[in-house]
Amino acid sequence: MHAHHPTTPTVPDVRDVHDATATERGSFAVARCTCGWTGPARRSRDRARLDATAHGEAVAGASAAGGDA
Repeated sequence: MHAHHPTTPTVPDVRDVHDATATERGSFAVARCTCGWTGPARRSRDRARLDATAHGEAVAGASAAGGDA
């Protein structure tokens, strides 16, 4: 019989996962990411969405360069 070695499944740290979206808060929109990043409150929902996109692109660029975001 083979010895069984318990293994713990690898779960990604939530700070390593980036899923930025824009949400509404009153008359403002705010870009938020699952990593904890939050953009500034904007009256323009389009601008908040651009903030979320820019955050995702910055993270992808840093990851490609081997840095942390």
